[in-house]
Amino acid sequence: MFVSLSSFTIANDTEASVKEAFRNRPHLVDDAPGFQKLEVLSPQDNPNEIWLMTYWDDEESFKTWYKSHQYQDSHKGIPKDTKLVPGSVKIRYFSKISE
Repeated sequence: MFVSLSSFTIANDTEASVKEAFRNRPHLVDDAPGFQKLEVLSPQDNPNEIWLMTYWDDEESFKTWYKSHQYQDSHKGIPKDTKLVPGSVKIRYFSKISE
């Protein structure tokens, strides 16, 4: 299993609307080949920070999705006035070892 973790911190006061956008996301990734699930988390000690964890059968499935037009379309629901803390965007990749 391949896991992608994307994180970012919201700089202005739009975290509530960003979180609502994720709750009402268009689910475009759900039918992508190799996709297993998406979890959206926010640390209790920093509610302006968002973590997106996507789980895939393999890295190739993730890369195919990441290059697709649906990937771009999936971000259209994020409020346009959202500003991020400069340098806060991080992407990490993991191999799942055990559950």
